[in-house]
Amino acid sequence: MAENTTLLKIENLKKYFPIKGGFFVQKTLAHLKAVDGISFEVGHRKTFGLVGESGCGKSTAGRALLRLHEPTDGKIIINGEDVTTIKEKHFKPYRKSMQIVFQDPTSSLNPKMTVGQTLMEPLLFHGICKSKAEAIEKVKELLVLVGLKAYHLDRYSHQFSGGQRQRIAIARAITVNPSILILDEPTSALDVSVQAQIINLLNKIQEELDAGYIFISHDLSVVRFISDEVGIMYLGRIIEKGSSDEIFDNPLHPYSKALLAASPIPDPRKRRDRKDLIGGQVPSPINRPTGCFFKTRCKYKMDICDREYPSFDKVSSEHFVACHLFDK
Repeated sequence: MAENTTLLKIENLKKYFPIKGGFFVQKTLAHLKAVDGISFEVGHRKTFGLVGESGCGKSTAGRALLRLHEPTDGKIIINGEDVTTIKEKHFKPYRKSMQIVFQDPTSSLNPKMTVGQTLMEPLLFHGICKSKAEAIEKVKELLVLVGLKAYHLDRYSHQFSGGQRQRIAIARAITVNPSILILDEPTSALDVSVQAQIINLLNKIQEELDAGYIFISHDLSVVRFISDEVGIMYLGRIIEKGSSDEIFDNPLHPYSKALLAASPIPDPRKRRDRKDLIGGQVPSPINRPTGCFFKTRCKYKMDICDREYPSFDKVSSEHFVACHLFDK
């Protein structure tokens, strides 16, 4: 069955940014390890949610998958083929397989181009449409698919609301019929009612395209609703991974528990248990702590946490965690 087929496989993906200094000769003094060895898979009609605080590396991971940032190490395997080191001039066919929807449609859409021009460009560039007339008809179909009107193709992006602009950004991403969509906080800048509309639209498109999603967000309620599997990131690494129900109903890592404790409950009569809340600041990704990265904020810290980074252990069939509290 198509649902069980792996579309995208990520193995030990890393992205390090060099920190340079020096008066006369620029030397690499250190590395900012934005993404440091993450692994996961995405299948047909499946959504992998990537969660964490700002600066944990989740958006950088999404850009590295698209090679907007060239990966430092690791493998990106699309439909069984490793595309990590393919030269840029030969990478064009894979651009169609994987597309991204950015957080802010205002900055990701060209204000000098009409909606029609924006959507026609990839259709003509990739040869999906052979003529401008054919491309215009396809654009009209796409606009209707995402909940807009066909006559909107002659308008500019500034003439639309935030929710409508995000619909245009989604339409642009699906012009080439991608099998994988990277959704980088696509609803965080929208009103709650509009968020629901966009999420329903994404679910509809996923069914039609038979696509896999990587949903990057810090909004845990949205992540739980849309994701089949969830990975929680901290300082460039995934520290807990599992099915959506496992992660939200039975979080194991102290950091995962803290994230859930900090998220609001949409019912004024209920309160979350705040015993798992944490304090302190996220350490610098340039100078991370030795041993466990979370030890500076963890109330369960042990001596081994100072010496060793915990292994990523399987605690159940659908649940993995990197914490010395669960060492085998």
